[in-house]
This record gives sequence, C-alpha cells and structure tokens, in this order.
Amino acid sequence: MTASAPQIALVGAVAAAAPPAQAAFSTAFPEARTWNILDDRLIADALDAGGVTDELAGDMASLIDYAVSRGADGVLLTCSMYGPVAHAAAARLPVPVLASDDAAFADAAHGGFSRIALVASLPLPLADARTRFDAFLAERGVRLDIVDVLAERAAEVRGDAAALTAAVEAAVRGIPNLDAVLLAQYSVSPAAEALGERLGIPVLAGPVRAAARLREALLPEAS
Repeated sequence: MTASAPQIALVGAVAAAAPPAQAAFSTAFPEARTWNILDDRLIADALDAGGVTDELAGDMASLIDYAVSRGADGVLLTCSMYGPVAHAAAARLPVPVLASDDAAFADAAHGGFSRIALVASLPLPLADARTRFDAFLAERGVRLDIVDVLAERAAEVRGDAAALTAAVEAAVRGIPNLDAVLLAQYSVSPAAEALGERLGIPVLAGPVRAAARLREALLPEAS
C-alpha cells in the first residue's frame, strides 16, 4: 500500500455509478487515487438472466482480481447486484474489498430508525437490494419496517441531479411514517442530499460511507 496516495479501484457494471463514487472519495477519502474499471455487459447480462449467474459472478471476480494484480490498495464494487462477489473476494484477497452498500446498510440498521423506504429505479436491483438488506438485518438481529419503492422515472433522468431528486421524491412522497430513506443504487445516490432537505428525514446512500470505511482501513492513523 502507498500510504500517501492509496489507489482504489472502483469496479462496476453501471457507468452512472462511477461519478457518484468518485465524488464521494473527493469528500471522504481525498488522499486516494481512484481508478475506474467498468464492464457494462455485466449489468445487461444480469438483467437479461434475471439475476447474477455463477458465470457472471466469476467474470466480476476476475475484474476484482485484475485490479489487485495491478496494484489496487483497495476495491469498491459499485454495482449493488454483485455485492456477494465482493464479500467472497474480501475473504481471499490481501486488500480490503467492499460491496457497494454494506456501509449504508449498517447506517440504516444502527440508526435508530423504525420505518425505511428502500428505493431503486429498476425492479431487479430493488428486489436484489431487499433480499440482501433483509439478510444483513437478520444476521444482526435488527428488525425494521421496510417499504420497497420503485422510482422508475429515476432511470430516465440520470445525469440530471435536479430531475433525479424530483423523480425519487415523487416516488416516496406521501408514504406515511417514514423516518429514513435508503437509496439502493449508486446511480440514484446524487439525489441524497437534496432529497433529505426536501423530506426532512435522513436519506442514506452508499458512496460516501464506503469511501470513509476504506479510508479507515487504509489510513487508520488519519481517521
């Protein structure tokens, strides 16, 4: 590891996830040099297959291995659907490897919330996020009331932060008794700050918390 400038590989399958991740590192881990590795076939093929197959998981694992072989000091997987691949890689590789939303899941689980809206822009990522979030909570003995929210218009306005925020707000506005919102995709995370101001409740998103966790792991003396 290069202590002064750790190299972090942002490995993903969705191009729209890279800018929010890079922005998060600028804020939460400015010492890092980020490196984008993208294979957008991995999301297209997963959607066509109805989920991540063993072959696709192997392809994503190969990208992670490539990043580490080229000197990455840490890896952040920016595609939420491939989270289990990150967990498996973390168990066998000598550098920290994080799934996209583990840090945000932890914030949601331990934030004292009772009713959370889980938001995604596509049905399959939403179902996948719900399965993984349920498992995360069950492992920790945490019980939450979770409302699945499909913000379909958010998939059409990526790159336009104001329109993205409006699309997510329209999807969650009016759901009673929410005390937090959890954005399940990096591609919708740019809406987090403005959405929180509009709704008046915490809006949790993965990129900044993931960057902060990698900083804690790689530069503990600075954290």
